[in-house]
Amino acid sequence: MIPECRLHRQGDGDALEADLARLARQFLAALTRPQVLRLRRLVIADAFPGLGARWYEQGFERVRATLAATVQRLTGQGLLRCDEPLLAAGHVAGLLLWIPVNKAMFHGSLQHTEAGLDHCATAGVRVFLAAHR
Repeated sequence: MIPECRLHRQGDGDALEADLARLARQFLAALTRPQVLRLRRLVIADAFPGLGARWYEQGFERVRATLAATVQRLTGQGLLRCDEPLLAAGHVAGLLLWIPVNKAMFHGSLQHTEAGLDHCATAGVRVFLAAHR
């Protein structure tokens, strides 16, 4: 669902924000697809016992680990400051997803535009970088 985090060219600090924003847009696009939102609503409704925990572990936790590896690599390159990459990965995911995904979940239908997702991605990355640069 989420591509590998091969987004930053070694030593190219100027491209970091653009690269992270591109990754953020891909993340939001994948998680706001109608079929993903429908399945997520079904899981949250507890239609299948245990499915929610499995979805969380195989989806969110796997993506968070991938993001954490990228944060750790960028920290090692001196482009970010981060003592807890896994926690930071959860923070960036929260910054990106809170508004568009929860709005869609509670309305039961898509509530965003492509421009709105781009805005959420760019703003979320900006806040993340403000905390970790």
